[in-house]
Order: sequence, then C-alpha cells, then structure tokens
Amino acid sequence: MSLGPRLELRQGQGLVITPQLQQAIKLLQLSNIELEAFVEAELERNPLLQRDAEPEAEPDAPRVDRAETASDEMPDSAATADMDGGQEDMSPGERDSREHDGGEAGDGGGAIDWSRAGKGGSFESEDDFEGRLSKEKTLGEHLHDQLAVAGLSEAERGVAAVLIDAVDEGGYLRADLGEISERLGCGLPFVEGVLSVLHGFEPTGVLARDVRECLSLQLREKDRLDPAMEALLANLDLLARRDMASLRKACGVDDEDLRDMIGELKALTPRPGAAFGGEPAHAVSPDVYVREGPGGLWHVELNTDTLPRVLVDQRYHARVSGGARTEQDKAFLSDCMASASWLVRSLDQRARTILKVASEIVRQQDGFLAYGVQHLRPLNLKTVADAIGMHESTVSRVTSNKYIATPRGLFELKFFFTASIANSGGGEAHSAESVRHRIRQLIETERNEAEVHSDDTIVDILKEAGVDIARRTVAKYREAMRIPSSVERRRALRAAV
Repeated sequence: MSLGPRLELRQGQGLVITPQLQQAIKLLQLSNIELEAFVEAELERNPLLQRDAEPEAEPDAPRVDRAETASDEMPDSAATADMDGGQEDMSPGERDSREHDGGEAGDGGGAIDWSRAGKGGSFESEDDFEGRLSKEKTLGEHLHDQLAVAGLSEAERGVAAVLIDAVDEGGYLRADLGEISERLGCGLPFVEGVLSVLHGFEPTGVLARDVRECLSLQLREKDRLDPAMEALLANLDLLARRDMASLRKACGVDDEDLRDMIGELKALTPRPGAAFGGEPAHAVSPDVYVREGPGGLWHVELNTDTLPRVLVDQRYHARVSGGARTEQDKAFLSDCMASASWLVRSLDQRARTILKVASEIVRQQDGFLAYGVQHLRPLNLKTVADAIGMHESTVSRVTSNKYIATPRGLFELKFFFTASIANSGGGEAHSAESVRHRIRQLIETERNEAEVHSDDTIVDILKEAGVDIARRTVAKYREAMRIPSSVERRRALRAAV
C-alpha cells in the first residue's frame, strides 16, 4: 500500500442554505417585539431602506365559516389567506416598494418558498443554540414544563395555560377566576379544580392569590397546617403589628408555641417565583385578530400595528450609484440593495404565512371560539401543515411567540394544539379527554374483585371500541386521575366485603 498525494473526483448531494435563507427562517419565528428591534437595526445599517409611516388599506380579511369547520377542505371564504400574488394582496411594505421603484424590488433577495424551508432540519445558528443553553429558565417555562406531564384533559390544560400566563414574577396569580371562567366558557368550579391541581406544582406556593394562601400551601406540604397555624395565618395583620397578646389569644397557644410558629413562618418563602430567571415584562400585542361577523363567520386579520413597514429607496440608490467609482463602493451598494430587497420580500412573506396559519387554526378550533374551552379539538402541527401546504417546522416557527386576540381572550397560537388518540378503525381521532372519561367509566363499574379491570384489559376494551391506545398511556391517564392500580382496587374491594 503506497502513501502519497493523489486526486480523486467524488460526486455527492448536499443541502446548501444561503445566509439570506437562514435569516429568513429566523425572521419567521421572531415575536413582533423582536422583529421591530431587528428592523430598526437594519434601518440603521442599510442606507437604502426607508421606513414607511403611511399605512395602506388592509386587504379583505379572510373569513372562516363555522358551518364548514369539519370539512376536509378550506372554505372558499378563507381562500384569501393563500394570497398567491396579485397587487391587491401585497402587504403595505412590498406594494409601496414596487410603487416607489416602478418594478420588482430587486434580484438580491429572491422569493422564499416557505413550504420547503426547514425540511432539511433545523437551521438555527450556533449562537442561538448556545444562547438557549445558557438562558436561565423562567418561572412560566418551568410551570409549562410541569403542565406538559400533568396528565390533564385538553379543557383542563387550556384553563391551566391561561392561569399560568397570569402568574407574576413572584409566583402569584394575578387574575380573577370568575372572569376567566366566563371568558373560556366553563364553570367557576371547573377553573377552581384546575387551580387546585396547579397548586401542587413546584415551587410550592406558586399560583397563590395572596400571601396567606402561599404560606398555607407550603405549610400543608410540610404537614404543619394545623388549626393554630391557620389562626396565625388569618391574623397576619396582628403579627405585623407585633401584637403578641392578641395572637396568643387568637391561636390558643402559649408564648413558646407562638415563637415556634412564627419561626416556621419565617422559614417559608413568601415569593416562590423569585428563584427563577425572568425577562423584562413587555405588553403582549396580538399578531392576529379574530372577530365574529354576521352569518356565523370568523374574520381573521393581521394586526398592522405590529407589522414594520419598510421600502427600498430606489431614487437614493440611483443617485449614489452614479457617483460610485471604486469596486468597493459598488460592492457595498449592491449588497445593501440585495439586503433591502430581501427584507421587504421576507416581511411580506412572513405576514402572509402568519395569516395563513392563523386562519387554518381558527377553522380547526371553531368550536372553542363559539362554545368554550370544553370544545377544543385534537390538533397537531401536521394537520395544519398538510391543510395549508407547508412543512411542520414552518408552522412550528409561525406559532412560536405569536398571539391571537379572540372574543375569549388573548392566546399564543400554540395554545390551540392539543393531543389526540388515533382511531384503530381509521376514522376520526379521539380526544384525550374522551378517552380518560371512558377509562373512568370502566373503573367505576367495578363492583367486586372479579370485575376489576387491569390496564391490559382496559386497552383491549378500548381497542374494540376503536381507540388505538398503549398500555402505558392507560396507566398514565389512570394515575393522573388518581385512580389506584388494579391490585390496589381488588384489595380495597376485598376489605370492603
């Protein structure tokens, strides 16, 4: 075997992602606040970009027919969400750019095919990856992580997400339960039941409505919430005034016990959320509005206030390009022109994509908008992606940090994606909540040891009913509903006899 230099010719395939395409993908997932900061930086960097302060008339908003929610095709009234060209469908930024230069916005940017972007995997930069690793988790993210594995029904998860989003930096719930129940179309006891589950999340005391409830939750976990301690919590105003005589009388304890109780209170955490990282609070502005119109139609439209409007200053480009003498000056102007043209086109495509995805979500979750959280349908990224002809990764980016204002409140687009369980017969999928209800019904029919259903038996019964479910999923749902195992249930029935 000889060692030495030699030439070889190899042929292979590879995916080349241009820097502009990588930036366009990143642009799609920015929130409206991050997008505004990005555009401001581009306006400072690029002399050929100009801000357009004059908003144009918004194109007709797409409408979603409530009667056609279950259809496999998009309703005709929502077709304008596709916006496949045409001067009347252009965003204000691109329309003004073309009016300004008398033609296309330039060759540098190129139209981006969002239906194919992301199919080769993630195009996140190394800086983004390192930033995610070093970023301290916020309290909201910590609570949402626990919610994902809490085993709640879809309706309960929807209410829980709204409650978690109403938590302040200290960990306290800053929302009125009655207002939430009315807005989401569910009863107050239902919301209170969800809140009681959330009170079991870490850190202990989170989602309390006041200091007394926060301390009570922590004492209950320590098994120290006895009547004397409850009396102390009910008289925190006396403790603040150092009125020990009144406290002893209210709690029915002597001086030594009172000192011990106060010492226990001092060891608790009045602000359970303070240990988590936080970000500066920003007022959330919706990216999309949904309004109910006549005839049961939902009108979906973009919030133009959150869309930066920029255009390419062709006149300035023509003036300065005539004075360019060196190759360096010409290259700089060419780069600025390509970058400006790309930004105008990408902002337009971003707006179209958000509108298209939001319109399909509204069509799929029409029942929630009309009747409340109990009518959330099973929905995943693939369903929306297939309906609008895009890739799942594109839909995922669109729904991150984007908010939609509905008659039932302001929600992140990811709120509307709920779990489903496949139909073993190939029919319509079952919602996770309906499956949990069937499991509970089966167990409630057990009257003696012989009738106790094991998890495997429940799987067989559900599969006969057309529910394709795994044994571990049955066990997870059963445990989430706090139902003992079949062995424990048999033992309980035997003891009852």
